[in-house]
Amino acid sequence: MDCDRMLFFILLSLSTATAADSQTPANSLNPFTEKAALLRYWKRKIPNSSPHPAPFLVSKLTPLSISDAAKFSALAASDPFKLSTILPRFCSAAALLCTAELNPSLASHPRDSAFSGYDNSNFSNYGTDAGGGASSFKNYFGNETPLSTFRRYGHGSGGHDDSFTIYGPRGNIVGANFTSYGTKSAGGIDKFNSYSNSSNIPVLGFTNYATDGTGRVEGFLHYADDDNVGQQTFSSYGKRGSGVTSGFSSYAHKYSNIIESGFAHYGENGDGNRDTFTSYSEHANIPDNHFQSYGSGSTAGIETFTTYRHESNIGDDSFASYDKDGDHGSVEFTNYGNESSGSDAFKGYGEGSTNGQITFKSYFEDDTTFKSYAKTGIDFKSYHNSSSAQINAESRRPEMKQWVEAGKFFRERSLKKGTVMPMPDINDRTPPRSFLPRSIAGKIPLSATAVSKIFKFSPDSSMAKAVASTVADCERSPSRGETKRCATSAEDMIDFAVSVLGSDVEVRSTSNTKGSQGNILIGEVKAVNGGNVTESVSCHQSLFPYLVYYCHSVPRVRVYEAEILAVDSKKKINDGVAICHVDTSDWAPGHGAFVALGPGPGKIEVCHWIFEGDMTWTVHDLA
Repeated sequence: MDCDRMLFFILLSLSTATAADSQTPANSLNPFTEKAALLRYWKRKIPNSSPHPAPFLVSKLTPLSISDAAKFSALAASDPFKLSTILPRFCSAAALLCTAELNPSLASHPRDSAFSGYDNSNFSNYGTDAGGGASSFKNYFGNETPLSTFRRYGHGSGGHDDSFTIYGPRGNIVGANFTSYGTKSAGGIDKFNSYSNSSNIPVLGFTNYATDGTGRVEGFLHYADDDNVGQQTFSSYGKRGSGVTSGFSSYAHKYSNIIESGFAHYGENGDGNRDTFTSYSEHANIPDNHFQSYGSGSTAGIETFTTYRHESNIGDDSFASYDKDGDHGSVEFTNYGNESSGSDAFKGYGEGSTNGQITFKSYFEDDTTFKSYAKTGIDFKSYHNSSSAQINAESRRPEMKQWVEAGKFFRERSLKKGTVMPMPDINDRTPPRSFLPRSIAGKIPLSATAVSKIFKFSPDSSMAKAVASTVADCERSPSRGETKRCATSAEDMIDFAVSVLGSDVEVRSTSNTKGSQGNILIGEVKAVNGGNVTESVSCHQSLFPYLVYYCHSVPRVRVYEAEILAVDSKKKINDGVAICHVDTSDWAPGHGAFVALGPGPGKIEVCHWIFEGDMTWTVHDLA
């Protein structure tokens, strides 16, 4: 029998089963569904007293119909890249995370537009040659919007005011780009009050901002504050501007976490401009900052950096050129890197500048390289390097705690009935997705190139970068004593847990997110397996178009189940699962747990809650 005829008979039998399923009693499952298949697999691999997998695990299974599952499985078996030919249907039917490129918007908008809300749009050309008047965007896309683009905004405008009140707040996997903004504009006021604040995994870009502008007032009040794990770039800001007043009040400020940011050209070849940076990457955790050029070749300008990388933790920083070849300028750096730690390189300050007044009030960095600065005309009020001043980590710990959310890490003694303690944000901030059936997921290569090709992610998109990061984590060699695997299906996860812990296992997760970001009262506490030190398998969601879990063995832990009560009413609102790591000797000294709790690796145990979407496996508790 050839493959086409075989597939026909399979689909025919499955269609018959689907029709019969509507008449099946509620307590009986159609044997062809994904849920029924998982139950059979569970009983075969885990033949203990746990009759079935936990509901939270079952809820992650694909909603594919039986016939669709068979069709997509057959297609993936023949050539997984053919799934891209039916991508919209495949993604919708299987509940996957797919982001198609936006087509250019051809809509016509009045010159003076007031947008109260806009979502998932591509403006190929907005506000060109506008004269006078004002445009405003009060809320430009909100939560979990994957892609939004302005290819050309305000080109050649004169005396036109622009205002973005809120742009992309609390977005998930945000891909927002301005290819050209305000080029050759004259006069007018431009304000960004809030750009992509509190976003998760943002990839943001301004390719060209206010190039060849004249007499315009430009301001960013908040750019990417409190963001988590992302990338932001300004390829050109205010290049060849004349008589421009430019201000950045806050860039990647207020506890941004693991943000890569780059300014390629800021105010280059400007004439009579007034540029001010009030706060850049202040209080950031593990920032990766690169400033390649600030004010190079400017004439008769006034340039001020008030605070750069103040009290930032670890990270990597480079400043390639500040006010190089300037003429008749007033340049001031008030505070660079005070009370921060990490790697730093400052390669050029005021080099080749003439007739100006250049001041550095405070430069304070460890592991510093300071090269090629003007030998005359610079006044260093305070310069500290690694040989002249060392920062004592213990003395800095109270200030460093601001990088670690309250309650994210705690000691084992907190898990006692009657304890009031803060709970961190345990919400799953990744977009909803489902497991693919193993018959499909197992045929898709775990390769960034292959996955991006199948799901049509453009190379520079946020999703392509997220996929590449997930694959890199999966391919990374395990740490000393660690066993790891990326599970692309529920069956894969079961297999890994059983391979590490044996067939007598069970899985747990915190029931819901109630109590998150507030104080909670601990009720009854149960120590799993009598509180004995054991081994567990923890599984964490990775960002991928379908569910992929990074699972790894965690030796020497104690696991607890705790009632979570409301502080005021003392009513139970949640059932929490906490894991306490008994051996922390291999953890990095700068780990957030030691920043929050002290004193260092191997000296204390560290506990944390199992967040929404994550889970931990242990040997089955007979108690």
